[in-house]
Amino acid sequence: MDVYYSPLACSLASRIALYEAGADARFHRVDTKSGRTADGGDYRAVNPKGLVPAIRTPEGEVLTENAAVLQYIADAHPAAKLAPQGFQRYRLQQWLSFIGAELHKKVFDPLLTPKADEAAKALAREAGAERFAHLDEHLTGREWLLDEFSVADAYLAAVLNWAQFVKFDLDAYPAVVAYRDRLRARPAVARALGEEFAEYRMAA
Repeated sequence: MDVYYSPLACSLASRIALYEAGADARFHRVDTKSGRTADGGDYRAVNPKGLVPAIRTPEGEVLTENAAVLQYIADAHPAAKLAPQGFQRYRLQQWLSFIGAELHKKVFDPLLTPKADEAAKALAREAGAERFAHLDEHLTGREWLLDEFSVADAYLAAVLNWAQFVKFDLDAYPAVVAYRDRLRARPAVARALGEEFAEYRMAA
């Protein structure tokens, strides 16, 4: 499998999921601003949207969008139990949707985008307070988003990591902070974060 990523972007979730599964993959770093891969290739020939993540399956199929990519990785490695079946699969999709739409796009995209004005950033922080309160309530008394660690936790690990870059204070949400710390203690998460932080610093 080929995985296209940018250091510390949401594609970090794919790396975490693959490490959790103990799976091999070829990682291709992408500069999303220039649309080029590290070896000079045209990334838009892989993903016309120019965004990460994207994967190329062993059968040659290209798949994009975090929710789809993460569920593919989970289903390709069922022994890792990264995605439940039955009704709980809809719970997984519920959390993947919440993370993608309500946290990634609604809160962190405006805060991370230099072009967003102060009014947009203020609205994002206001939205963040409401959404993190919901997340904190859900995580109180729980170890993971579902009954076991899943690809939704891998995605949330990537998104929570951005809080430090935009100075979004999580201290008001103790269950979220404890959850973040549990995530960072997992070997697969720690490995993925360590590798991508090193790449990020080198490029800075």
